[in-house]
Amino acid sequence: MAGLLLAAGGGRRLGGRPKALLDHRGRPLVEHAARALRDAGCGPVHIVLGAAAETVRARAELAGYGVSVNPDWTEGMGSSLRVGLTALAGSGADAVVVSLVDQPGIGAAAVSRVVAAGGGRDALAAAAYGGERGHPVLFGAARWADVAASATGDRGARDYLRRHAGALTLVECGDVAEAYDIDTPEDLRRLQ
Repeated sequence: MAGLLLAAGGGRRLGGRPKALLDHRGRPLVEHAARALRDAGCGPVHIVLGAAAETVRARAELAGYGVSVNPDWTEGMGSSLRVGLTALAGSGADAVVVSLVDQPGIGAAAVSRVVAAGGGRDALAAAAYGGERGHPVLFGAARWADVAASATGDRGARDYLRRHAGALTLVECGDVAEAYDIDTPEDLRRLQ
């Protein structure tokens, strides 16, 4: 089970502060999000950077993770998802769990539950919070090409997931995680 962390966002609504570099418990947010994937048993774990990529590499401890830089990060999450799936294509993984850097309330416990939902090559699962689909999302390797082809703008895989809702396993995680995003200056209070 591979892990894929999308961490390319520039934090436009945060005054241009790249989300990967936001301080959380004394370290960059990207470290916490990558560790949640690893602690849940994902490997390899791949990180897609974009905004301030060289600064992120200099400040964050990313040893042991695969790292790609999305040159088109301003186009949105879809382009980062494509970069990450391409990077993992030769990894031999049967499935990937995709997580977002700006959701510090989602840790290894939620990722572990989604991983346990199944890792077959046709698998399709997502965390749910109060019955509503959220992150992380698990895609079997047989789905990667179609997911990448449909990933556009900031919608990521939303359209793909909607079209394949009948095959999607929802895994309730509301008791072990909080699915909030760090998007605005007001959201920064959630970081410790």
